[in-house]
Amino acid sequence: SFLDKWLKDAVKPRVRDVTYHNYSELMTNYVREGLGTKLISKVTTLEIQALYSALLERGLAVVTVQKVHTVLGSAYKQAVKWGFIGINPMDGVEVPRDRGKTREEKIKIIPLDRVPEFLEAAYCTPRGVIFALALGTGMRPGEYLALKWEDVDFEKKLVRIQRTIYRHRKGGGWSFQAPKTKGSVRSISLPDELLEDLERHRAEQIRLFGEPQELIFTSRNGEPLFSANLRRRHFKPLIRELGMDESLTLYSIRHCHATLLLSAGVHPKLVAERLGHRSVKMTLDVYSHVVPSMQSEVAGHVSNLLFRRD
Repeated sequence: SFLDKWLKDAVKPRVRDVTYHNYSELMTNYVREGLGTKLISKVTTLEIQALYSALLERGLAVVTVQKVHTVLGSAYKQAVKWGFIGINPMDGVEVPRDRGKTREEKIKIIPLDRVPEFLEAAYCTPRGVIFALALGTGMRPGEYLALKWEDVDFEKKLVRIQRTIYRHRKGGGWSFQAPKTKGSVRSISLPDELLEDLERHRAEQIRLFGEPQELIFTSRNGEPLFSANLRRRHFKPLIRELGMDESLTLYSIRHCHATLLLSAGVHPKLVAERLGHRSVKMTLDVYSHVVPSMQSEVAGHVSNLLFRRD
């Protein structure tokens, strides 16, 4: 079928394995089932819209349907380029919107007033250094779990993000992958406290294994750690013990880092670079819930600069 050809010839050569598998699963679980075996040239705008409605009625989250739309839209654009269709039916499709939640609720951050409590409790767990590093840098889980000791420059006080770790869904095993985007290859400055944490962690690793391992974070047998296990065995029990929202994820730590920086008045461009975002616009779109407080602060500065009376 066209979708198989698109996945094989247009998607697989240019994306990471994890992205390819995500696209394949979306197609298999939601698109093929809804549109059947119809030729791509025979599918109409109304049929695609009806597919989205059916998916929502099944209880799928709006964000999942939005992902289906993104992937299907990419496939149809390619179909136009390849000459399979002349008119793109996706042009008239309305994308479902979730207007019932605020941006802050969608991204699920750790409550800012409870961050010190979270960090203190995290240090009491076997993986406390991981959570501290995640909170102090805003790295993605796949990035900090792929860190090697060679990536940390203790003299310059920074860590270099050069890869992510990917666990194969079929056949087991794992591999390193290129970071999510070009902007994801970056250096992040580290505070002294995190550098000290890493030095203590390396000393403990030497005590356990006789020498530092290649990866900074490993299991007890020296194997890589994976985000699913980290979340299930360490993060979920931690937030449960603290009585926090159990829908929080490892990405909530990343979102918390960004929100803390923006709330503190750090320039959005610096935050975007730290997070590895493609643009400042992306950062401000994702963390738009912080912008109103930033605007209020700007108003205060304007007042002091223009209307201050001695």
